[in-house]
Amino acid sequence: MTLKEDRFTMSADRYLAKNYVIVYLEDAISQLLAHREENPKVEPLKYLSQYFSSLRDGNHTMFREFSFIKSTSHSRASFVRLFWKCFRQIGKKGDLLSIQEYHSLLGLLCTDFPFKLVQKTARIVLIDDALDCLISFTDFIYAFQVQFFYEEFLDKCSELYQTLQQSSQSPRDPVIVPTSNDQDAGGAHQSNHLPVDGVDSIAFFRSVYPVCDRVNYSTPPVAALKEILFSTPRISFYGFLMAIAKSEAINEHIGRLPPKMELLEGADIELTSLPFKLPGTRSRPPSGTVTQRSTSSGHGRASLTQLQPNSSSLVRGKLSEKANRIRSHRQLALETSDESDDTSSDSSDD
Repeated sequence: MTLKEDRFTMSADRYLAKNYVIVYLEDAISQLLAHREENPKVEPLKYLSQYFSSLRDGNHTMFREFSFIKSTSHSRASFVRLFWKCFRQIGKKGDLLSIQEYHSLLGLLCTDFPFKLVQKTARIVLIDDALDCLISFTDFIYAFQVQFFYEEFLDKCSELYQTLQQSSQSPRDPVIVPTSNDQDAGGAHQSNHLPVDGVDSIAFFRSVYPVCDRVNYSTPPVAALKEILFSTPRISFYGFLMAIAKSEAINEHIGRLPPKMELLEGADIELTSLPFKLPGTRSRPPSGTVTQRSTSSGHGRASLTQLQPNSSSLVRGKLSEKANRIRSHRQLALETSDESDDTSSDSSDD
């Protein structure tokens, strides 16, 4: 069945649910009503037109709360692309950042973005024992894309993997406790019974396949999973995650990031956003402006600083400025650490 045929054969309720039409209509109306409280002269049709234009272009997630960004697959993918557009200069400069620094950058676009999701992303690039290592922007963005877009699917795959791994381990395998006298012999015998790394790839695919396209959350295309799992006899879960993050077919299926070879090429893309209202604020900027958070010296809460409409260069400049501040703090910390090591070395020499 083709995509066009599927569109016209599904029921109206199914079509609305599949494309999250109700979710966005409710959000558009609530945003409009909140906007009219401070600006009674707002034109509803113009505002709704701007809202859905921003939604179409994928700029509707800028400065929005995490619950809204996570609510639909379109918003998740749009947020990944927004993050790439805002901070691709980091990749061009070749900077390596820690997971805490990447979380700080995500917090500039979504103030309540959870750190746990950044940790999960890091586990795709790094092993658990190396989560304090620095990550390149290219590695992070592709891993972040699959972790955020396919989060529920990957959690389900983790459960299936653990179940398959436990069932493949024979309970009859002897447990050898070597003594001091025959430790070498015992160790050699024990190595014969160590579990092979990973699980059978075909068996894992058979476990994952029933989940694909039969659940309410996003899943990778079956053809891409076949390509990954049929190319090796056994696979670890870490290897599975790495393969998904590096898959060009899956990246193309999501359709927001360019191929890896083109990720850092080209000119910067325009950034635009609809007005929004922060919790606890009373004022709202005119329609068509881009807003950012600033802290008023006379008050203890966030206020809104107005920027001119379509001032993407100003938005990018502010975000880049904060990113540079993060890098400066890290460099200062490294220099301080080096000085402390030198001092300790001098003391030990004395």
